[in-house]
Amino acid sequence: CPSCLFFCYSITLRALPKKELRVKYLGERWASARVRGTRHNMGHGLKMATDIGAALSGYFGGCHATPMDLNMPEYGNLDIPHIERKHYRKISYLFGVMLNAHGERFVDEGLDLRNYTYAQFGKAVLERPNNLAWQIFDAKVWDLLYGEYKTHDASFVEANILEELVTKLTGVESEKALQTLTEYNDAVNTSTPFDPTRKDGRRTEGLALNKTNWANVLDTPPFRAYPVTGGITFTYGGVKVNTSAEVLSENNAPINGLFACGEMVGGVFFYGYPGGSGLASGAVFGRSAGYSAANYCTSR
Repeated sequence: CPSCLFFCYSITLRALPKKELRVKYLGERWASARVRGTRHNMGHGLKMATDIGAALSGYFGGCHATPMDLNMPEYGNLDIPHIERKHYRKISYLFGVMLNAHGERFVDEGLDLRNYTYAQFGKAVLERPNNLAWQIFDAKVWDLLYGEYKTHDASFVEANILEELVTKLTGVESEKALQTLTEYNDAVNTSTPFDPTRKDGRRTEGLALNKTNWANVLDTPPFRAYPVTGGITFTYGGVKVNTSAEVLSENNAPINGLFACGEMVGGVFFYGYPGGSGLASGAVFGRSAGYSAANYCTSR
């Protein structure tokens, strides 16, 4: 409608792929983050809104950040169908272990179900030395890995023994990595049954950082390791809106003809993101913004 400004952005359009903005709001490390959106997503929606007085809201120091293939393009690849672009994600870490450049584990891979941790663990990877990690699995869990591990362009190395595998982990201290994997294997409590469908309580015992669910001994070759880094989907900050999805100014007054929904809206997420909640937010605010924009247009 030419008589109103209606922002209805998808989840990636506020991903702040412009490095200067990522550094400004998130910190220096985020300059090297992979972006799931396109190179054209430059944060212009926020700039256009704030240029006419929109108030910002929410937590700009956080974002939806997943582990991504270390060798993916800097931005989402427009040469493949959009439904396949998510394949750069590597979010089956709960069935294996993740090692940083020092050959050490740095998160509890089994902390919770995938949907409750994947948007935080990308940040954890990016904060590690050289912004990288390796995810390691043995053959008995391959069928449990998401399809993104099985695409033609998925990056991985493979070996029949762990001693050989660790030498192929580029950028990782191999001796320390082997020590970490050996200690991990020795610490798995195999008396608890493995159940990939729920938090099964199958854990390690006695490690400085235990894995609290889905802990399996890495004992079934061949072994595979996937290199990952941190990726960004969208930031948690955005514009301030009321319950009618009208964008508010700094003095909390609605800006005439400006509405927002989806991830343009700030204050919905702060320190975490449960899988699928962005779709719920987009649907709720999208419906409200659509009705409000239509009412605005027909009342003029």
